[in-house]
Amino acid sequence: MFTYNDTLNFLSKLTYKRIWNVAKILASFYAAKWTGKPHQWGLPFNISFEPTTFCNLRCPECPSGLRSFTRPTGMLHKDFFRETIQELADHLIYLYFYFQGEPYLNPQFLDMVKYASERGIYTVTSTNAHFLDDENAKRTIEAGLDRIIISIDGTTQETYQSYRVGGKLDKVLEGTRNLIQWKKELKSTTPHIIFQFLVVKPNEHQIDDVLKLGKEIGVDQVVFKTAQVYDYEQGNPLIPTIDKYARYAKQSDGTYKIKNKLLNHCWKLWHSCVITWDGKIVPCCFDKDATHKMGDLKTDSFKNLWHSDAYNRFRIAILKSRKEIDICANCSEGTKVWA
Repeated sequence: MFTYNDTLNFLSKLTYKRIWNVAKILASFYAAKWTGKPHQWGLPFNISFEPTTFCNLRCPECPSGLRSFTRPTGMLHKDFFRETIQELADHLIYLYFYFQGEPYLNPQFLDMVKYASERGIYTVTSTNAHFLDDENAKRTIEAGLDRIIISIDGTTQETYQSYRVGGKLDKVLEGTRNLIQWKKELKSTTPHIIFQFLVVKPNEHQIDDVLKLGKEIGVDQVVFKTAQVYDYEQGNPLIPTIDKYARYAKQSDGTYKIKNKLLNHCWKLWHSCVITWDGKIVPCCFDKDATHKMGDLKTDSFKNLWHSDAYNRFRIAILKSRKEIDICANCSEGTKVWA
């Protein structure tokens, strides 16, 4: 969801070529739904680029926090990033600097943000805000970042650390205040600052409190996100009791099932993708361990991979029986509840 100033900023990124590309993607998606064939006539207008797999926290449902990857871990290099963006910049509207890990741990992260911003791309990141010291906060504004999502997940240290294991709430608040102060100092309208509250059972009693806290500190928006948990069928202590904020519904026999009906189509396969720090393309953010690699950008061009047989086979599989694809089994669309 965009607010007024954020919407105007986003719309300023649109060009004729980008709008035409969106039209081709939309036409491709609906043609694929109607025919069952993997039509793809454009290039993605939304991608996620992974700055790093490393993280300072140990959140219980996160592969990065659990250090449970089977894929290589490392840092995105700005030269490779620039080469990829050069190929995509004319069509790309929205660039999300996040997949797994904490972006600010990559020392070249803000240089990459600046490079993308200078090419008129709407840039976003998600952070635990532990590295937003005064210098990084200023550099973030100067780099031109358009939106920053700050994970807060609790309004007291006890509640916050129950999920953000190893984290310090006072660091999150300090980093947020630094950003707000530098926005004022530099007379900048960006980034749009969001408090994101991942609703789990241990923190659901603080929903009203985080709204008040966001208003007191001066963030632009507070959003509530439903939590993905891996072992949910028999229940999970993280599943909230407030149904609105749960991805899973309790059945009459006491077991749980995901609310998503898993229809045989997926918009993400047509308009977006994820690029790992080492150049692998994966279909979406639910493929956290990059088990469904669509190709390697260090050996082939993005355009070739996006229209490749491998990608089209995966799109066909989605159109035929999405429930048989492992990364789709725990997928939930519409995971944010906007405050």
